[in-house]
Amino acid sequence: MATHSTGPGRVRRLFVAVVLAAAGALAVAGAPPSAAAPSAAAKEPPGKPITVMTRNIYLGADINRPINAALRAQAAGLPPQQVLVALANATHVTRAVVDRTNFGVRAGLLADEVVATQPHLIGLQEVATWRHGPLQLNQVGVPNATVVDADFLQMLLDALAARGQHYVAVKVGMRADVEAPSFAGTGSPDARDVRLTMHDVILMRADSGLTVTGSDDEVYAHNLAVDVAGVEMRFDRGYQWVDVRGGGKSFRFVNTHLESVSSDLAYAQAAELVADATATDRSTVLVCDCNSDPRNHSVKPTDTVPHSAPYGLITGTFTDQWLTWAPAEEGWTAGLPELVNVPTADDFDHRIDMVFGRTADGGPLTVDRGSVVGTSVDDRDPATGLWPSDHGGVVLRLRGL
Repeated sequence: MATHSTGPGRVRRLFVAVVLAAAGALAVAGAPPSAAAPSAAAKEPPGKPITVMTRNIYLGADINRPINAALRAQAAGLPPQQVLVALANATHVTRAVVDRTNFGVRAGLLADEVVATQPHLIGLQEVATWRHGPLQLNQVGVPNATVVDADFLQMLLDALAARGQHYVAVKVGMRADVEAPSFAGTGSPDARDVRLTMHDVILMRADSGLTVTGSDDEVYAHNLAVDVAGVEMRFDRGYQWVDVRGGGKSFRFVNTHLESVSSDLAYAQAAELVADATATDRSTVLVCDCNSDPRNHSVKPTDTVPHSAPYGLITGTFTDQWLTWAPAEEGWTAGLPELVNVPTADDFDHRIDMVFGRTADGGPLTVDRGSVVGTSVDDRDPATGLWPSDHGGVVLRLRGL
């Protein structure tokens, strides 16, 4: 889903059974000082470095617009037919914005980032498939449109291949799958249904020398659900992981995208993530659009925990690896406006895209190279002024896996 900070004001959320963080964070154990000569293990080189990227590629518009329009109409007491008209009009606008934020252009910009940084593994969020079908007002909310307008994953893979970069989608997880009527007015000639299917994806470089030995993909138990004119629309999110072997060592790579509308839901999802997705017998690298700003302690009107809470829960047992490399201010990754065509980088003013690390014994990993991509004015498309995404990406080269 889009990670814009504003969300529907009257959402009917699923009951959130928040799982509290384990009492007492794991301590990073340090070796006691000794007069003895360094051990052979201490002299062992740090091992093969692994470069990872987290990249929200932006679904192309603010998906909250149609939901907000419908909820405002419901709150005003309008009949269901007029609620559907509000939903359809806003969906029409949203779909037009997707065309304006042209992923065909942005995919090339994203591929250029990969060329420049050469990550072995990439965690992608907001990997959209946009489809359309005939208008079916008797099947509102049923995701059955089949005509593909834009398959973001295939478009990105094609852009990479055109640059000689061959990546394989080693894990693709389907998330929200929603459909709504779309028209501009009565008798609109382009009246149709519009369907959005969201995915999280893990890409691996084909020549990385890495081997996937296991994987999983799960939808969270706690997700956003919205009632529109008696139809429940679910906005599911989840996590995915691959166990990877390279250079004689194995580690786990986890990718997720936490809820943006509700920090309560994001916190519950983070609790599931830490409890169920991470490894205990090997190092874990966790990348995410966490939708949790460590410096934002405000609480939304419908929440009980602050915006920073999911980040705090994760860092109870994981190291924020960016902060071992550079100050937070050098790692801003969010928040461009919807049209992603502003002329300056001033809107990148906070950090919600993260790379976390943890060894099997709870210690941090070592970073020997890092960068944020997609946040310099030079990263824009010169012809259209489009940025690669409404987020920047984080790239870190890790050792100690």
